[in-house]
Amino acid sequence: MCGLIGLLTLERRPPPLPLLRDMAERIRHRGPDGEGHALFDGAGFYHKRLSIIDPARGQQPMTRGPLTIVFNGEIYNYIELRDELRRAGHEFATDSDTEVILALYAEYGDEAVRRLNGMFAFLLHDARRNVVIAARDHFGIKPLYYHRGAGHLAFASEIKALLVHPDIAATVDHEALADYLTFQFTLGDATLFRGVRAVLPGHYHVVDLRSMDATVVRYWTPNFAIDEHHTEAYFVERVQWLLDDAVRIQLRSDVPVGAHLSGGMDSSLIALLAARHLPGRLRTFTGAFDEGRDFDESDYAREVALSCGAEAFEVRPSADEFVALLPKLIHHMDHPAAGPGLFPQYMVSRLASRHVKVVLGGQGGDEIFGGYTRYLVAYFEQALKGAIYRTNEEREHIVSLSSILPNLPTMQQYVPMLQEFWRDGVFAPMHERYFRLINRGSGETGLLCPEFRALTDPCVQFERFQRIFDHPDTHSYYNKMTHFDLVTSLPALLQVEDRTSMACSLESRVPLLDHRLVDLVTSMPPVMKFRGGELKYILRRALGSLLPARVLERKDKMGFPVPLDLWLSGPARDFVADILGSAACRTRGIFAPKEMDRLLAGPREARFGRRLWGLLNVELWHREFIDAH
Repeated sequence: MCGLIGLLTLERRPPPLPLLRDMAERIRHRGPDGEGHALFDGAGFYHKRLSIIDPARGQQPMTRGPLTIVFNGEIYNYIELRDELRRAGHEFATDSDTEVILALYAEYGDEAVRRLNGMFAFLLHDARRNVVIAARDHFGIKPLYYHRGAGHLAFASEIKALLVHPDIAATVDHEALADYLTFQFTLGDATLFRGVRAVLPGHYHVVDLRSMDATVVRYWTPNFAIDEHHTEAYFVERVQWLLDDAVRIQLRSDVPVGAHLSGGMDSSLIALLAARHLPGRLRTFTGAFDEGRDFDESDYAREVALSCGAEAFEVRPSADEFVALLPKLIHHMDHPAAGPGLFPQYMVSRLASRHVKVVLGGQGGDEIFGGYTRYLVAYFEQALKGAIYRTNEEREHIVSLSSILPNLPTMQQYVPMLQEFWRDGVFAPMHERYFRLINRGSGETGLLCPEFRALTDPCVQFERFQRIFDHPDTHSYYNKMTHFDLVTSLPALLQVEDRTSMACSLESRVPLLDHRLVDLVTSMPPVMKFRGGELKYILRRALGSLLPARVLERKDKMGFPVPLDLWLSGPARDFVADILGSAACRTRGIFAPKEMDRLLAGPREARFGRRLWGLLNVELWHREFIDAH
């Protein structure tokens, strides 16, 4: 796990090394173990290294003949690829996965990226072709941003490094900011910084250094073409084998490995499978709060750790730590955060970094296996609509009213959300209803100044949402929802995973996002994945027997809730009031001051919901990145 910088120019000389070094210094937390650079005519790389595989010989940039690479991430199938390449005549000077990428590219060219199983972002300079390849992994686990200016193309692992370049200004992209206020993530390759884009997951760019023209290739996309030929028993067996194999190869490391353990299904399964491969050697890391059982899943986590013989560690973050650390976390994030879980996630990563250098976690399970309660809410409405009108908007009738009834108790803690969801628009088309389910700013446009609302067109935003939601291969509502989340909200959650771990110089791996497993699950018939509206049905069938009964049967999924509404009435009150009551915030031209006052003075349970979290993050982000520049 590392940080990388690339600067390409039309000048026939190397870019200035001091500038590359200064850009890289902004992300030194990503790689405190070593650094290096490589200069070419028209291009320069800088690398900050966190040593995981072959610490003694895996220094970067790494050169092999005419090829030079800077790489962030891990290639989990590097041993199998290296054996294959040796049979083809390649020799290796190191045991690192970085050298495997170079040899694979030498053998297969641009197509090499399709053979990688891992999390990665890399820049590869090919002196023979006079090109640079910029590639990112299937799901966007590892970040890679770029800025195209007059005569330059700059790449970096984090946006803050790009802002060191004297020709890159920190200005707001208002369309992207509107996306954040709606979804708490941005659509497509946009960032909140005008002119700064993300290399999209599953893509690589081929940049011609003679002209700076770039060809963008999408090498992978979620495959929702349905496999009608295999039985449920086949899929259950394949899920069992693939997830165990994903955990096995992601435990490859030359440094100690542990696991995040929340007490939910996904992280529990990863910890249990990891313990099989590391008997008596696994360490687990859990976070909880002292504000009551609504904010504490540690009993479940301890039971899982005990059942697999792991050494368990626990941290209990406080309101004072939240106040002290939130501005620092905004700095690390580059963007306003998608939710308050950012804070405890960082605290658990900080705890883990004191004991191990690599952790496995359960990110991706909800998007891949259908774990969000909003899927059940959406299908409950569809089942009612179908029963009343005797209609079916899908190719296959996935959930009927009678089949979904046994799973409705799962929605007990979501009654306020149901009331809001059914306030209007009931039985509208699927894309309109799902937009309403994920719209964090629904009904709250009064919080925004009229001047800001005039900068963007909500109809254009909805059209961009709809183009992603109505993917031509996703004929079922279930696949439309999970596809949208897989390509939009999941990268935002992975950004949090990356930044909170990298802020602590910790590598975080996510076995549920092995692309072999995802390709299998997306191709399954939707009725098989969501039978009777049961969340994570196929994952429960495949691996539920590994879990302690209390974890398997629990209905109170939490998702790392933070007691911010309680803290706002106490230790965090002055902090939030000072931020949102400041002259800078009230004259920024985004939020309406009177509406903010009304929100802050409202009922406790309403004060620190998603709306106030969004306001607070946007203002802190402006202070850290826009005002400071």
